Amino acid sequence: MNSAQGATRENNLASLGYVDFDNPSEISIYPVDFDSKEHVAEILSAYNSRMEAEGMDDQVITYTDMVGTLMSSVTDIIDIISYVLIAFVAISLVVSSIMIGVITYISVLERKKEIGILRAIGASKGNISQVFNAETFIIELIGIGLTLLLLIPGNALIHHLAGTDNINAFLPAGYAVILIALSVFLTLLGGLIPSRKAAMSDPVTALRTE
Repeated sequence: MNSAQGATRENNLASLGYVDFDNPSEISIYPVDFDSKEHVAEILSAYNSRMEAEGMDDQVITYTDMVGTLMSSVTDIIDIISYVLIAFVAISLVVSSIMIGVITYISVLERKKEIGILRAIGASKGNISQVFNAETFIIELIGIGLTLLLLIPGNALIHHLAGTDNINAFLPAGYAVILIALSVFLTLLGGLIPSRKAAMSDPVTALRTE
């Protein structure tokens, strides 16, 4: 370096990667956690706002939140996946409601004689409708119970594939109540028309059915 043309102290220090703390070109900040990261970002934003208000735009600090940008991208991807899963769940709920309605309707057609007997011994139209609504409600409860039981082997499979016990498939209590209420409503809605048809059946005609 000493024999090189134009060798000076400043040039040698620059070649060696010397840092001048009085004139930094870049500063990297590594917060210990996400709360600290947010606190640092708030401090920088407050400082920039104050500089802009005082007309000192040359003192504004330009910074890039690398972790924030990365987390924002990950969050967007997770949101897209969640929307796709919600769409599949919504379609499955509608299809299951239609299938329950079809099953209930077939049950009505196959049990016309039973309906006639119930009407003959004094059951009202409302009672007949309640019988089929209760059946669809029980079917829904059985489906919910089987789903909860399937979470056990499902979690075991997740633990095996992920190699950790920290990842679990579960349903929060609040969302569980909403989903159960929605499922029960759709199930009852699917069995509403068949149950009304059963209630409106003529008992004399139903008793003659073989």
